[in-house]
Amino acid sequence: MTQGIMNAAISVRSGFVAITAVALAAVGLFLPGCIKNDIPYPSIQANIRTFNAEGQSQGSVIDSTARTVTVTFPENVNIYSVDVTGYTLTPGAELLDDPFGAPVDLSVPLPVIVRLYQDYNWLIRAQQTVERYFDIEGQVGATVIDAAARRVVVDVPESMSLSSLHVARAKLGPTGSVMTPDLSDGGIIDATNPLRLVVEAWGHRQSWTIYVRQVTAKVTLSHVEPWTCVAWLSAQAEAGRDNGFEYRLKGDSEWTRLPESEITSNGGSFTGRIIHLDPTTTYEARAYSGEDLSETVEFTTEEAIQPPNMDFDSWWLDGKVWNPWAEDGIPYWDTGNKGATTLGTSNTFPTDETVSGSGWAGRLETRFVGIGTVGKIAAGNIFTGRYVRTDGTNGILAFGREFDKRPTRMRGYLKYTDVAISHVSAEMSHLMGEPDTCIVYAALIDTPEPFEIRTNPRNRQLFDPNGDYVVAYGKVQFGESVSEYTPFEFTLDYRSTTRRPTYIIITASASKYGDYFTGGNGSVLLIDDFELLYDY
Repeated sequence: MTQGIMNAAISVRSGFVAITAVALAAVGLFLPGCIKNDIPYPSIQANIRTFNAEGQSQGSVIDSTARTVTVTFPENVNIYSVDVTGYTLTPGAELLDDPFGAPVDLSVPLPVIVRLYQDYNWLIRAQQTVERYFDIEGQVGATVIDAAARRVVVDVPESMSLSSLHVARAKLGPTGSVMTPDLSDGGIIDATNPLRLVVEAWGHRQSWTIYVRQVTAKVTLSHVEPWTCVAWLSAQAEAGRDNGFEYRLKGDSEWTRLPESEITSNGGSFTGRIIHLDPTTTYEARAYSGEDLSETVEFTTEEAIQPPNMDFDSWWLDGKVWNPWAEDGIPYWDTGNKGATTLGTSNTFPTDETVSGSGWAGRLETRFVGIGTVGKIAAGNIFTGRYVRTDGTNGILAFGREFDKRPTRMRGYLKYTDVAISHVSAEMSHLMGEPDTCIVYAALIDTPEPFEIRTNPRNRQLFDPNGDYVVAYGKVQFGESVSEYTPFEFTLDYRSTTRRPTYIIITASASKYGDYFTGGNGSVLLIDDFELLYDY
């Protein structure tokens, strides 16, 4: 979720439009046959808004742009026969030929049609992660398992006979599946020729092929991934030997052996993490297995980059809109002020209440924006990116700025005045009266362009920390008042050490659920002196 980015542009012409529509309808009653009925149906996309299935392990991910619903199941759930326990649609929409009155097969994507004036094709997809392994004693490197092709490839030293290999453990199907021949607890196999296995689960059979290859290399350093103050190493050697890594500054004569605490082994494959390196510095690394050494690999660490205006000292006032950059500067951050100032003033703006007592900090205030009781709650927020435009009473944002470095942590200072949630959307009605929650988070993504945020419920698209476009994510949040400036720090959790991000998203909001127009009128978050860190 995007935590708190919203816009509160309320169109004062809405009343006029409504009156005009009624007047035209009245004229139509008195002039039947005089007006040709060629007015097109309203263009309102019919969406699946919620979707729940028996046994799912987390909330369903609904993409209204691609029109897909992704449901995640643990491996002990039979995805060939899934009970759908409930769903909701856009008001007025219907599901044609509803298939969910009986269990459905989600082993392949299930197409459904949602109708509202016209038909919209949706796909219901299951995502199920099955733990698979096939290990041979003394193998070299990690086993390669291709689940789509149902193929397993294992490398062993050339000194080992393929006709008599000891399988240490094997599992190729979901929990409860049966393997023939049964090698789940190990066994002796003849891999002179490819070995055929059959895996059966929930009445469905799959045929797998095991390939075993003999290799000559004793230890290989296959990959080095240098970050700024950290480097990640990958190597292969014979399983069960003394395997590890050494590194040194280029030009030094002495090698430093990586501690065992920084090494992770998976059979004959092992990885290592070197920390406390200097930025933009060249090093050398090698892998060892017993007395055997790999080739030496040279690598250079990256720069330590800080995004601009992380101290929030630069602001300028353009009419009623406060902007978090200097008047003659380059925008990097933005806010929802362009929406909030439609019927009010900026609710994110500078304050001289800072950590150091000098300069400026950011003040993010959640306010009700509107006329009388007509309006919406606007969460005070700031984010790296750009406010694109207003869609009715909703915002469209370009989330993120170009960034390809890999920080490990973020720290800063915040102060928070928490009030009870006073305004809620239908989805968040259960939060009424609960304490508001502020949030600061950072994310690295690898999308080809900034991530588009849309808060309109008809085609809503919010940031998902678990999305497949996320390289790393971390956050801090408080559901209570923080009376004095308090330091915070959080670690960025990387999904992969080799994926390179393209954009960085840093967001702060006085109301975590501002995207859903939910928050407390009067919640205030002060932020100051953010900093990215590059070491562990």
